[in-house]
Amino acid sequence: MRLFGRVYEDGAFWLVEIPLLEAMTQGRSKDEGLRMAKDLVESLANRPGFSATIYPSQGDTFEVGSTDVRGMVGLVLRRQRERSGMTLAEAADRLGAKSRNAYARYEQGASVPTVEKLSQLIEAVSPEGDFVLHRSGASPTAHSGA
Repeated sequence: MRLFGRVYEDGAFWLVEIPLLEAMTQGRSKDEGLRMAKDLVESLANRPGFSATIYPSQGDTFEVGSTDVRGMVGLVLRRQRERSGMTLAEAADRLGAKSRNAYARYEQGASVPTVEKLSQLIEAVSPEGDFVLHRSGASPTAHSGA
């Protein structure tokens, strides 16, 4: 699973943003900014053994991903829920679940949703947004190491 990001020069620094996570970092060079993005995602995931990989694209875009699908899905759900200002209980209620644990198990990475369920989960925590899937041709770089 990969998330889209942008990297661009702003004065003496390179700014790096990952819109779906509402996350931003910077570096003194483009490479340092991308390394910081890797570290940022790993820190946000806060999951033992979680490792992110950076996939540069043409121009000012990149992708960040992980083979830990549970961790990535959980991170996206948590960040979108937090962005919407919802509690776990409110997210579960919007999902139509009987308890917050029904929703929380996805956010915590205890369960991996099907594509249909992921769509329902995202709609519950981010009703005003829509997400676009696309095929990528980007390859990992040296930023992918631990």
